[in-house]
Amino acid sequence: MIKSMTGYGGAKGFSGKMEITVELKSVNNRYFDCTVKIPRIYTALEEPLKAVISKHISRGKVDAFVTIDSSKTDDVEIKVNHNLAKAYISALRSMAEDFGLSSNISAMDMTRFPDVLQAEKVQADVDTLKADVCIILEEALCAFNDMRAREGVKLKDDIEVRLAEIERLNESVEEISPRSVAEYRRKLESRLREVFELTGVDEQRLMTEAAIFADRVAVSEETVRLRCHIEQLREMLDSREPVGRKMDFLVQELNREANTIGSKGNDPEMARVIIDMKAEIEKIREQAQNIE
Repeated sequence: MIKSMTGYGGAKGFSGKMEITVELKSVNNRYFDCTVKIPRIYTALEEPLKAVISKHISRGKVDAFVTIDSSKTDDVEIKVNHNLAKAYISALRSMAEDFGLSSNISAMDMTRFPDVLQAEKVQADVDTLKADVCIILEEALCAFNDMRAREGVKLKDDIEVRLAEIERLNESVEEISPRSVAEYRRKLESRLREVFELTGVDEQRLMTEAAIFADRVAVSEETVRLRCHIEQLREMLDSREPVGRKMDFLVQELNREANTIGSKGNDPEMARVIIDMKAEIEKIREQAQNIE
């Protein structure tokens, strides 16, 4: 089943008391390009998360947003700066002796001095956090891929309709081509009779000219290749592998065959058919650029 390159998915979960939110969004891109946005203190998780994402996505520009809320955790530890506290106590006692002051110093007094007590966050277990974030990321990727798959169904349906129309137009080309050769022979014979009215028409020359023209405007090779390309595209639409790049190349081949037919044919009706065919091919090309 083909998938669109554009999509969105999200999931929430916990690692201990930390609430984790993962959101994914992607847009079209020729290659795979992934950016993980995560709080700076957890940047060590960036590469492992990219590795997980790359297993699910092969093409497109992907932005992953990871939010880690630790406001409800007991991860704050109060530490005493013993060296600084001793320096303050020494200074206070010296001051008491110099000025004849009381030297009673309580623990509460010490808390009033800056930096004696320092609040520090306890670092989370990185391995545990990585495992938990990856689990939530997998859930977000499931939602993300479900959305891309639904979009892929719509792309497939649209492309199949256009392939059927191109196939119909290709059949019209095969019907028009012999008629244009017969019409050329009739006009050529009429002109030759006017030129050689007295001496008569050289039937052999007429047949030769008609054969040369028929060979020059023959489009059977192109129409056969068009039919083959259409079948290949239909097979790709049912593939479970990413086919966007291959499809883009094959659409270029469709366009090349249509251009060749257009350059060979000098029939107004065929010209109109080719214009319609190229319009359908262009619409398929636009859709193929959305496929992973």
